[in-house]
Amino acid sequence: MFDHPTPRARGLAPLTGVVLVLVTFALAAVVSGAVLTGGHAGVSGGLSPRASLSLSVDGDTLTLTHRGGDALDVTALRLVVTVDGDPLTHQPPVPFFSTRGFDPGPTGPFNSAADPEWTAGETASVGVAGTNQPALAAGETVTVRVYVDDALVAEASARTGG
Repeated sequence: MFDHPTPRARGLAPLTGVVLVLVTFALAAVVSGAVLTGGHAGVSGGLSPRASLSLSVDGDTLTLTHRGGDALDVTALRLVVTVDGDPLTHQPPVPFFSTRGFDPGPTGPFNSAADPEWTAGETASVGVAGTNQPALAAGETVTVRVYVDDALVAEASARTGG
C-alpha cells in the first residue's frame, strides 16, 4: 500500500542538500571578492596604487620622498599642494620642466625628461615660484596630496622652517 523509497532515492536528498550548500558558499565567495576589490578603481579599472610619502620643505622647495608601497606612474598623478589648508593658485602638472607658478627644472620623476616611474627610495622636488599664492612663510603647514583620477594615493605634510 505504501511505497517505500528505494535506497537510491533516499540517498538523493542529502546529495542535493550538499550541492546547494556548496553553490551557496561559492556564490558568497564571489560576491565578497567583488565587494572587497571594488573599493577604489584606478586608471585601468584595477586598484589604485598606494604609497607612503614624506615631505620636507626647504625655503620654497618641496621635496617628496617615496618611502614605500606601489611604484607610481607620474604621468597618471595629480598633485594638490595646500599651505595651511589653502590650495596654491597654480598646482604642479607633473611631470613638467617649466610651468606657471613653479621654478623650472623639478627634480626626479617630476621632471619631464626623467623616467616617469617613481619607486621607493626616490625623491622628487618642485620649487614654488614667488608668483604663486599663498607664499610659503615660516611656521606654516604644507600638505601635498597625490591622486590618480579621484582616488587619493598618498598624503604628506611638513611645516616650513624659519
